[in-house]
Amino acid sequence: MVSIEDIAWTEKYRPSKIDDIIGQGAIAQRLKAFVKTKSFPNMIFAGPAGVGKTTSAIALAKELYGDKINEAFLELNSSDARGIDVIRGRVKEFARTLPLTSGLVKIIFLDEADALTPEAQHALRRTMEKYSATTRFIFSANYASKIIEPIQSRCVVFRFKPLNEEEVRRLISRIQKGENLEIDEKAVEALVYVSEGDLRKLVNVLQSAAALGPKISEREIYDIASRARPKEVTAMLRYALEGDFPKARHELDTLMLNYGMSGEDVLLQCYREALNLPVGDHTKLSIIKAIGEYNFRIVEGANERIQLEAMLANLALLDKK
Repeated sequence: MVSIEDIAWTEKYRPSKIDDIIGQGAIAQRLKAFVKTKSFPNMIFAGPAGVGKTTSAIALAKELYGDKINEAFLELNSSDARGIDVIRGRVKEFARTLPLTSGLVKIIFLDEADALTPEAQHALRRTMEKYSATTRFIFSANYASKIIEPIQSRCVVFRFKPLNEEEVRRLISRIQKGENLEIDEKAVEALVYVSEGDLRKLVNVLQSAAALGPKISEREIYDIASRARPKEVTAMLRYALEGDFPKARHELDTLMLNYGMSGEDVLLQCYREALNLPVGDHTKLSIIKAIGEYNFRIVEGANERIQLEAMLANLALLDKK
């Protein structure tokens, strides 16, 4: 038997009620209205990872079905089961059976639906039409544009936004009290920074940090998240802009060796810090342009270390240009 201490915190602190969902107030209000009327359309939950799409679907199902949720709610991850056989098999089989919940349709929740193949999506469209009297579909997608237009036209699209700092701090406080953790203000700021509005990432980092003890420091957060402190990234960029390539290269060594950051990780943090640099707008635009160019090269397969040093050299030459 699994004790509550063994449960992943992402599940332990997942809201089970719509009212407990953090940061998506307007969407939560709509979902509560659906529960009240017991009538709702097919839906697409679109937005970045960790902002409450899956949580919202599960909370809606729990409030609609109660202890009969397993009989009326099917959850599938489309990135694992993305082919047409799954649509013709599990999805169609569940959709064709009559709901056991009196007066309510069933829900099929397809997580990461933008990973479904086009063939599977077209088969799904026909299933949606055929069983519209007994089944509703909820699609979760990072990119709604990857879902074919015939499905989009049959759904209401809800766009989930990344959580702001106040909302992220609210969850940190909830976990801190629930687990009796000691988290100082710098560690909280680090959690806000590395999470980037993604609550799933936040909870996983916090649980990993807490595994070593209840007292959590800023250093542990950055180490676990494989992220550098903002000031370290800023220092590397400033050395480069000042033309001091050896010092900029030394800071790059620190980022990649001490934190184990990949080339894309380094560029992502450079992008986040570029707008905070004390330089003119034209220089900031040049920095962002360089980051985009060298990120593309790395994604295309170029050696990341050479490309990162080339970017620093490019920044060092900006003034001369």
